Amino acid sequence: MTKWLLLAIAASCGAPDECEIDGTMCKKLSGWGLFDDIATQTPAADVIPYDLNTPLFSDYTVKDRFVRLPAGMSTTWNPSDALDLPVGSVLVKTFSYLHDRRDPAAGRRMLETRVLVHGESGWHGAAYVYGDNTSDADVAIAGKLVDASWTHDDGSTRMNRYAVPNQNQCKECHEEHDEIVTPVGPKVRNLRPDRMQAMIDAGVLVGAPPVDQWPHAVVATDPATGTVDERARTWLDINCGFCHNARGVARTSGLFLDAAETDPAKFGVCKAPIATGRGSGGLQYDIVPGMPDQSIMIFRIASTDPEIRMPELGRNLVYDEGLALIREWITAMSGTCL
Repeated sequence: MTKWLLLAIAASCGAPDECEIDGTMCKKLSGWGLFDDIATQTPAADVIPYDLNTPLFSDYTVKDRFVRLPAGMSTTWNPSDALDLPVGSVLVKTFSYLHDRRDPAAGRRMLETRVLVHGESGWHGAAYVYGDNTSDADVAIAGKLVDASWTHDDGSTRMNRYAVPNQNQCKECHEEHDEIVTPVGPKVRNLRPDRMQAMIDAGVLVGAPPVDQWPHAVVATDPATGTVDERARTWLDINCGFCHNARGVARTSGLFLDAAETDPAKFGVCKAPIATGRGSGGLQYDIVPGMPDQSIMIFRIASTDPEIRMPELGRNLVYDEGLALIREWITAMSGTCL
């Protein structure tokens, strides 16, 4: 651990007699001073909420996202990659289950808050898990399994053994480029415009072009925002593209699902898998135009088997709406693999 990071954490966590430091993280979420009220997720004055047009699916949880930059510092507009936040920045994401997804006002069960801090030697992260008292949360370096239930959109009761990641698993999703841990969510194309404007107004995001030149990803589950192709590519970019890109952890697969990829063969059309084992389901191609049930992509998105499912981390459940969208997208494709 670098001297700078120790000093930065000590400053964030408070004096040693107020908050112990475990590795690179405070023992308690409150030690970071990120919230005026943790239970209501009311951020401190220097912490800015943000949101995404299409979030990563995480077993039907809802998420609160925040960012804090060091005083007087900013990040520069980047039209393609995640914002390059300066050393000392902190990204925060809280995961919760609504008691009733049909009525958000009915309250929620808070599960965990993940903190990703930019130290001098790079980004470091850990999760803080809530108990019955949500006024604070404890660091869970080794992760944790949390049994939870909720009322789903159709009125049925759903259950899940929600997996809080361990500290080492952070890098498995956040090594988007060349095995370097970086943020993956806050790309300007994915940020909700009103939240992005708030960041600009606060002076933490500089160099933005006029609003009519902002890149804007569609909302994957909202047909009113874009075509099936646009929405499917956005969904794959958010849920798969951080690994499946030319510099990502899954680059050896040759399957590139980030938004920048325009070659159908590279995003799976009539592409044979390189080494998937059971993950191929005995099928020949990642995508067979017009034939979703003959496509490996559908087989893996529809699976909950840890050796088959994709994404392999961050979910135990099948995202029905996402699966339906990708099925619709493949069904609409023309052509043949013969």
